[in-house]
Amino acid sequence: MKPQSAKQKGRKFQQDVRDMLLENAPNLEPDDIRSTSMGCGGEDLQFSPAARRRYPLSIECKNQESLSVWKAFEQAQANCGSHQPVLFMKKNRKKPVVVIDADYFISLL
Repeated sequence: MKPQSAKQKGRKFQQDVRDMLLENAPNLEPDDIRSTSMGCGGEDLQFSPAARRRYPLSIECKNQESLSVWKAFEQAQANCGSHQPVLFMKKNRKKPVVVIDADYFISLL
């Protein structure tokens, strides 16, 4: 796959994740969650203060056929600051899945 195609695939997945989050929070405006450009350091999705109150998360998105989950989650942790790191991952013809810290998962229960 050409680098440009890979970036387009990643960008589309980031936008899909953004849309899922916005659908789950009807009080947020479309520009409250923005997909960052490919190659930009830091979080893949940028949150407004209102979105950050709703989602105290730092999101990393990966749309790859072969993925080192540990390395990708470490990237999410490195970019999270004081927020909870979350890794959204997907591969072709599969539904997206999410990786979060086990302690955080238990706290959600």
